[in-house]
Amino acid sequence: MPTPVTRVFMVRHGATVLSAEDRFAGATDVDLSDEGREQTRRLAERLAGEEISTIFASPLGRTIETAKILAAPHNLEVETREGLREISHGRWEQMTRREVEQKFPEEAAEWEKDPYTFAPAGGESGVQVIARALPLLIDLVRENSGKTILIVSHKATIRLLLSSLLGFDPRRYRDNLDQKPAALNIVDFKDTTRARLTLFNDTSHYEQTRHHITEIPSTRLSKWWNEK
Repeated sequence: MPTPVTRVFMVRHGATVLSAEDRFAGATDVDLSDEGREQTRRLAERLAGEEISTIFASPLGRTIETAKILAAPHNLEVETREGLREISHGRWEQMTRREVEQKFPEEAAEWEKDPYTFAPAGGESGVQVIARALPLLIDLVRENSGKTILIVSHKATIRLLLSSLLGFDPRRYRDNLDQKPAALNIVDFKDTTRARLTLFNDTSHYEQTRHHITEIPSTRLSKWWNEK
């Protein structure tokens, strides 16, 4: 009998009131903007027909609000998980990139060179984010084997998780991967060690009125994926 696939809808929260200002707001609790709510409502319509068993979110306001909008069509309660929160930028929080570069030029240069192992004063490195977020994700996959779950998290956290799951160089996560507000990613797990990225950074719900969700792949797959 084939091993059941566990599907994870991984969603970044919608746009916030600070999105357009390009400020560091990882640990800062900021609300969704009206644009972010509309982006999320459209995604909720797109996912309304999916059999989602549980919805998990970072404990910050923007992720909880996003998750509640997505949960409404399914009559589900949102469960928060601390490990899903965004990377903290320490003393850079609420500053623009230009302000950081002017006030902390040495830190800014180190962070641009290696945002995975370096952290600004009082902040987190990518390594620290993975240390809390990846074990949580694996536990959720294990606890919900064969089901479809939805996770609402943040730009850096999602990119770091995908880098780790897919074997990308995590030091280049900011260069190689993007996450738009209310973007949908789909990761299918054969088991807790075998993950397949089926959809990435998709925002087709921004414009379309009818949507299609990519099915779990069943053909033209690698041998390890097709193993019983």
